[in-house]
Amino acid sequence: MMTSLEHPGYPQDGLLRLEEKLLCRESQVSLLLSLFGEPHQYSYPSIFIYGHTTTGKTYVMQTVLAELELPHALVSCVECFTSRMLFEHILNKLQSYVTSSEISQSLYISCDSFSDFVRLFKQLISHQDLKNQTVYIVLDKAEQLREMEANLLPGFLRLQEMTDANVTVIFLTEIVWEKLHPNMGCFEPLILYFPDYSKVELQKILSHDHPSEYSAEFYAAYINILLGVFYTVCRDLKELKHLAAINFAKFCEPVTKGEATESDTRKLWKNIEPHLKTAMQTVYLREISSSQWEKLQQEDREAGQLKGLSAYAHVELPYYSKFLLIAGYLASYNPARTDRRFFVKHHGKIKKTKFLKKHEKTNNHLLGPKPFPLDRLLAIFYSIVDSRIAPTANIFSQISSLVTLQLLTLVGHDDQLNGPKYKCAVSLDFIRAVARTVSFDLIRYLYDFL
Repeated sequence: MMTSLEHPGYPQDGLLRLEEKLLCRESQVSLLLSLFGEPHQYSYPSIFIYGHTTTGKTYVMQTVLAELELPHALVSCVECFTSRMLFEHILNKLQSYVTSSEISQSLYISCDSFSDFVRLFKQLISHQDLKNQTVYIVLDKAEQLREMEANLLPGFLRLQEMTDANVTVIFLTEIVWEKLHPNMGCFEPLILYFPDYSKVELQKILSHDHPSEYSAEFYAAYINILLGVFYTVCRDLKELKHLAAINFAKFCEPVTKGEATESDTRKLWKNIEPHLKTAMQTVYLREISSSQWEKLQQEDREAGQLKGLSAYAHVELPYYSKFLLIAGYLASYNPARTDRRFFVKHHGKIKKTKFLKKHEKTNNHLLGPKPFPLDRLLAIFYSIVDSRIAPTANIFSQISSLVTLQLLTLVGHDDQLNGPKYKCAVSLDFIRAVARTVSFDLIRYLYDFL
């Protein structure tokens, strides 16, 4: 079988496997192989590969280097967030390629500085196993280098020159080179762009791994319907694969029940259309796992509607955001005059009749949420939270996030002299569910339930 990938330095069966695994990336792989040259030849010192998320940058590099058995170290700059972790991960990965008895495989290499890294790197590649071939260092999420020492990026760009060795450093990132390069002059890498997958390419990739019990044409028709619904709002290959996996069982339902054939496109579409509309509301949210989603599909439908999980009813919040939301609810539905009774430990003896005297028949939950100032929200928050925390910018940013999520509502204008006021916009059932996740007895602190 002939392949479109051809290179004299690599075996034909390896190139054929690359073509089978790296669909719709033949031109990028061909260019990379041309830049790499044959294993014993010097390659370009540094290559900068950029493109949006899920365009295949990391997967292509992993697959090419693994299938062609090229010595390499692929490291994520998110996982290795310090220079020391970065150096040690690269050196210890490359050490695994050295089979010489001079180096103990159980010995962990430690490295503190870039000068030590250059010295230890030269020692490693001087061994016969790495001496006569190109060594590749792949830095994934390379934009994180901006948060590390200033000498890292210029150093890796000139690593071939400093070590006088056959090494190529490859940077994988989602940002353009102009946003990464340092202010001072540095060696310019060779820049390679990975474009987004087109609709036709996504169709080809998603249709490639079809279930064995169904024909390729049937699964391709399903992917075509899926892309017709989701392509305008989602072009993320990983998310589309997830959507294809969790919705396929519903698409096949009429076929498995004998109500339709694989070619009955109209009946299949009519069956899955409301289901896809529901799934459209949860794109990227991943509120539930695939197994939970499939379990929901098997449950009985109520009033003809899919019994799904809405983002609003099952939102996941950070720990302190939950307490801020609880504090907001208490401030909205408790009169301000009751705060001393609920949140001051040594408030003295206060008769209940004193509270019930003026509005003894008024239910605050029937009247709706009342606005409250920011200082009251924070005062209640610091009273109910189970740990002592400082009023940092992180707390205020979480309040803004709750407003953005429409769980709290900002009342009035931002330029009020006496500070902003808020209302809590969630129901009692919702806030009780949130309170249960942090083991907070909400009813005990609500004036209406005295």
